Amino acid sequence: MTAEHGKRPAAAPPNWHDWQQWVEGVDWSDWRSWLRRIASTDWAAAPWPGTPWEQAPDAGQVPLALRVFGEDEPGPEIAGHLRGAWPGFRRWWHGGADARPSAAEARARLQEHMPELVPAWQQLAGMLGDDPDAAAALALWNPPPFLTGCSQAAVLPGGPALIRNYDWDYRLFDAVVARTAYGGRQVLGMLDCLWGLLDGVNDAGLAVSLAFGGRPQVGEGFGIPVVIRYVLQVCETTGEAVQALCRIPVHMSYNVTVLDRAGGWATVYLAPDRPARATGRAVATNYQGTVEWEPYAAAIRTVERQERLEELLAGGADVPSVVAACLHPPLYATRFGEGFGTLYTAEYRPDEGVARYHWPVQTWEHSLAKLGTDRIELRLGAT
Repeated sequence: MTAEHGKRPAAAPPNWHDWQQWVEGVDWSDWRSWLRRIASTDWAAAPWPGTPWEQAPDAGQVPLALRVFGEDEPGPEIAGHLRGAWPGFRRWWHGGADARPSAAEARARLQEHMPELVPAWQQLAGMLGDDPDAAAALALWNPPPFLTGCSQAAVLPGGPALIRNYDWDYRLFDAVVARTAYGGRQVLGMLDCLWGLLDGVNDAGLAVSLAFGGRPQVGEGFGIPVVIRYVLQVCETTGEAVQALCRIPVHMSYNVTVLDRAGGWATVYLAPDRPARATGRAVATNYQGTVEWEPYAAAIRTVERQERLEELLAGGADVPSVVAACLHPPLYATRFGEGFGTLYTAEYRPDEGVARYHWPVQTWEHSLAKLGTDRIELRLGAT
């Protein structure tokens, strides 16, 4: 089925010329060339940890440290995260653009599409000194373009569980898990873009994760992490999540998979230039039914990864089997120094409120009821 986003795509989308400069003449099989383009925007500046961009460490040599915090309302933990992340995020927010949305416009768009987020957004903006730039960035309305890889699947045998690999550059990774209760609903997930979420689970028994949709078009809309935050704070079932996703405008194409405690699942194909489409697919990687960006798809093996997950589910694979497969190629990516490696494999249990983050040699577990070890250090790709 399809549903309109609720607004007509912009005739001349903001950021489109910036994005054309990124994609024109780029050999997408050359990830080092692509990564240099990211670095040139200053997105790669502090606070993200890392090594000089010229270095390309092998799998098993890439350090990664993650931490977790829990607080019901915006407090010192999220404030510390915001203060640490904001200087680098500000540089990225303004990179390659003459102007970004104002705080007033950001508030208006939040009030229009996701009004339940406005109280927390106001509190978080206050933590950054009511800086107008910060207020606008926290809303993620019309952000600069960005993309990831990722594979995800809703698995029922041994579940239900939403399992996903997050494939991205370790130098651009927030590496923070947060349990919050903004607006009264407990949410546990991986932070991104200051307070947005890459994936997570809530106390109503809903799990959600995102993957890039594999299309270069850019238009008016929100950055997807704040939309994932909204869905987890507001929705209780897969049906409610699908309705929300289909009406909220997004600035790029994304595939969002949702699973509830009753075992209902859906994958929604979002785009800035065409209506959202809800599907009955339990699997998503980085294309929307048909490959539309061949060089990108080939470079990250998106079709091969989706076919592998579909093969596993068709064969009745259970949760442990799918998790194990996610820790090996073709699902597990090891080009860490080139900007495309699997940073974690997440296993979200919506009926239990549990989140497990897996690596080849380690598992880190948390729940809505009890957080685990507050910090973990590992080397990516180690076996």
